[in-house]
Amino acid sequence: MQGAGGVVTNQVLEATGIVKHFGAVHALRGASLDVRPGEVHALVGANGAGKSTLVKILTGALHADAGRVLVHGQVRTHLTPGKMRRMGIASVYQEPSFVPDLDIAANLTLTDTPVGTFQGWAAELGLGQLDLRAYARDVPLAELRVFDLARALSVDPDLLLLDEMTAALPADLTDRVVRVVRNQRSHGKSVIFISHRLIEIQALCDRATVLRDGETVGVVDIVPGSEDTIVGLMLGVGRADSASVSQPGPGTLQMPSRGQVRLAVRDLTAGRKLGGVSFELRAGEVLGIVALEGQGQDELFGVLSGAERASGGELIVDSRQKQFRHPSDAIAAGVVYVPANRLEALLMQRSVRENIALPSVARPVHWGPIAMGVEQEQIDAAILRLQIDTRAQAEVRRLSGGNQQKVTIARWLASGAHTLLCFDPTRGIDIRTKRQIYALLRELAAADAAVLLYTSELQEIQLACDRSIVLFGGRIVDELSSADANEASLLRAAYGLPPGATAPEIALAEEDVRGPVA
Repeated sequence: MQGAGGVVTNQVLEATGIVKHFGAVHALRGASLDVRPGEVHALVGANGAGKSTLVKILTGALHADAGRVLVHGQVRTHLTPGKMRRMGIASVYQEPSFVPDLDIAANLTLTDTPVGTFQGWAAELGLGQLDLRAYARDVPLAELRVFDLARALSVDPDLLLLDEMTAALPADLTDRVVRVVRNQRSHGKSVIFISHRLIEIQALCDRATVLRDGETVGVVDIVPGSEDTIVGLMLGVGRADSASVSQPGPGTLQMPSRGQVRLAVRDLTAGRKLGGVSFELRAGEVLGIVALEGQGQDELFGVLSGAERASGGELIVDSRQKQFRHPSDAIAAGVVYVPANRLEALLMQRSVRENIALPSVARPVHWGPIAMGVEQEQIDAAILRLQIDTRAQAEVRRLSGGNQQKVTIARWLASGAHTLLCFDPTRGIDIRTKRQIYALLRELAAADAAVLLYTSELQEIQLACDRSIVLFGGRIVDELSSADANEASLLRAAYGLPPGATAPEIALAEEDVRGPVA
């Protein structure tokens, strides 16, 4: 391990003593980072440690209150994203940077991105069949993230910054991103890689800079066993303690018995991707949904949450047939949605209290004087239960990604909803916060709620779910109990393969699903 104060010559980028305040919140307290040519450098830390703030300062999206940034050994000031791109530094931020109300072509024009180069990279990343006239708001989140990466690669950067790039992606697209990162390194390019998946960092990165509470607390050479050191630095505990909190094992959360059917779908179809899906979700159950990108999971959650119309089939909620025409219909029926993209769910300029209280004031039956005392008790109880950091509660946008996701869940916790649709709810969230959310889902199930959980991280299925169903080609191709839902069996089923398929067979199936990797 090398100390944060160590000096390395010939850096592509060096940042020292970076300080950033947002009002009373000290996002960065003197963070430092250096990146060598031809290395993949991890930037890690718990939610709220300052990773995304540091990345935005390094790319010119934010200005530091103090500190300095050197690019190829020269001090750079008055940075902007355009200047940094021209100096060979490009980034993919944690949230998509496409303007929602513009089509893809117009978004490329805004950043002077060569269309032909962009299309070539999109094809190499598995999305060759793209429509440049599609509005960004209509593109699924995972595809939009890949488009962000293709746009960044189009300027042939010397240093590529990836902030939770793989967090929104299924296994097949994640593999493609990993190949691109390794290819960048093999050509002498550098990558800053931010991820909460320690297995990715261990397999992909050369060194890791660890942030805690806005400060650099260590720089770690990636070797076998270094994940324990990283977690210990992240959480401020010793090596022995870090191992115990790094990854909770299967079976550590109690699985309650299942009760009445809360939600049932019969032969549900929607659009061109969801064709004839049937299953039941019971009270006291967490049911996992497993699928590669574009296999119907977006449409399924869209219909169940009222955001999309079903083209066929039946939807039954608490023994009553329903037809949701709007998300408000689903909410009124007690079926609520927790999205991966927190921007879809939160009023970012409003306070924590207002965001959590929103469902209670949105129903016309409750219009009139607000019982402030009762409301505050419910909000305080939800904040305490989810351990939400409210130091910046004047505006939700000031919270870390993990705390923003907790606010999204707390909203429905305070409103008493009994059926939760959770679409990749732990995307981009640190280990400790993930464990809190898993435990919360189990607690809600134990209290007779029903949870439908889609996750792009297959390891989560066995940890959080009672059973799981696998979608392929818009249909259910397998159902597995928690005991049988290991990563290998889920991946085989997700590719539409029989049990016991070999690695080469999975690779061929990937080409069938996404096309060959260039």
